[in-house]
Amino acid sequence: MSPHCIAEKRPKPYAVLSSTPSDSHTWNLLFVQMLMEENGWSVTNLGACVPVAMLMDESLRRVPDMIVLSTVNGHGAQEARQVIAALRAQPSLARVPVALGGKLCVSEDRERAVVDELVAAGFDAVLVGDTAVPVFRSLLTRAAAMPGRHAGRRA
Repeated sequence: MSPHCIAEKRPKPYAVLSSTPSDSHTWNLLFVQMLMEENGWSVTNLGACVPVAMLMDESLRRVPDMIVLSTVNGHGAQEARQVIAALRAQPSLARVPVALGGKLCVSEDRERAVVDELVAAGFDAVLVGDTAVPVFRSLLTRAAAMPGRHAGRRA
């Protein structure tokens, strides 16, 4: 059997996509979902204004290979801290890669400053500005190739 055939049998990497609790925007979520699906991912899009408990429940129901938060309302940096704290406190989700992107603050200067703070809080990637999409594509490729990825295991 060729290596190509073996790769085809591997299940698609699975992600949970969510907004932050106060973000009612959806176009960003649709864009991210389509981008992920075009890059070989299976995605559960939870939609807008997702409470932390709902994100936790879905992520525990079927442990994803990645959790992605997209926000464009300018308040993502504030709410993302509670989200990552809840995810990292759950043992079965503590090692799942979590990416955050979009418009995190209402000020560009503040947004640049919070990236390091959010990584220190537990995010694996914080994507803002012109490089967000190419960096995210690279992240998707690396995460899909990880040998120990969860492949949608049940918790």
